[in-house]
Amino acid sequence: MEIAVLGGGNGSHAAAADLTEQGHRVRFWRRDKAGVEQLNAAGNTLTLKDFKGTREIAIAVVTTDIGEAVSGADLIVCPAPAFAQTDIARSMARHLSDGQVVFLPPGTFGCYLMAKAIRDAGSTAKVAFAETGTLPYLTRKHGPRDIAITVRATRLPTGVFPLQDKDRALALIREAYPSVEDCGDGLSGALMNAGPVIHPPLIVMNAGPLEHFDHWDIHNEGTQAAVRRVTNRLDSERVAVREALGYGAPHFPLADHYATDGDEWMYGRRGHEQLVDSGDWREHIVLTEHRYMREDVQQGLAFLVSVADWAGVPAPTATGLLAIGSAICDDEFRVNGRTLEVLGLAGLDRAGMTRLLREGV
Repeated sequence: MEIAVLGGGNGSHAAAADLTEQGHRVRFWRRDKAGVEQLNAAGNTLTLKDFKGTREIAIAVVTTDIGEAVSGADLIVCPAPAFAQTDIARSMARHLSDGQVVFLPPGTFGCYLMAKAIRDAGSTAKVAFAETGTLPYLTRKHGPRDIAITVRATRLPTGVFPLQDKDRALALIREAYPSVEDCGDGLSGALMNAGPVIHPPLIVMNAGPLEHFDHWDIHNEGTQAAVRRVTNRLDSERVAVREALGYGAPHFPLADHYATDGDEWMYGRRGHEQLVDSGDWREHIVLTEHRYMREDVQQGLAFLVSVADWAGVPAPTATGLLAIGSAICDDEFRVNGRTLEVLGLAGLDRAGMTRLLREGV
């Protein structure tokens, strides 16, 4: 396929290399002009390291022109942070065409936000959006052109917006990511997002060590029994929201990510062990700026709390973590994060939400 990969982070670099190696023609878009020029000077080549070893992968197109990337692409993969989605949607709106599919791994209900932003920008293209529960890779950049993939996802529960385009969208995405599984509509996909469950307890409850130490692995020494108990309680609230909205199992409980004898989670049965063993997550973290705070707390956890409120489901752990994260950053995430209120959807009743999810914007 012709695939556009958008963004300059770990997940985008991994996708560009991995999808190219699968045989797809990838157009890799980044805002960073210097980064693009550096890749261009190196023959658009990324160095990919995984369990197979290390090899050079030449990307077909590396560009700062988003039109060059997305025009005519079958699939648009956007692993960029949730807070970048609106601007990306506006930038690519006039270049979109009927039949394209945008894949957000994960999305934080970006499927709705991007569809709305594209319509507001004047595009009438009939585009389907899909979002899944996590990045397809546990991955880290080791340098400007070096990307290490520790684990590839084995199960990717994915929801589609609008739901009426589900069969077409999932069939197309599976050509790139065969591990994609149908989990219904876009809101169901958003409520599969693991980031707002695993990361808020880690970054909030490790705030002291993160500010004290130059490097700290919140997935290793930062994942203690007390943190895990909070994570389990938070995840039970997510599952309760899903059940209250009529979404059935599997809910991909996060406990399976840590267990080696439970059901297979998104990264298989040893995902957490392999993540810790890699050492790639022992890093310097600026507490108030890190993606775990600004995406997974301010965007993802705020969204979960707002949906819980809308559905009438108690979520004290999520609400408390959101309040503490706001205090750490001296901000008000419940007010300016991604919520149903900010998205203009809090006034919908259940029937109205169902209709929106089925038919789109």
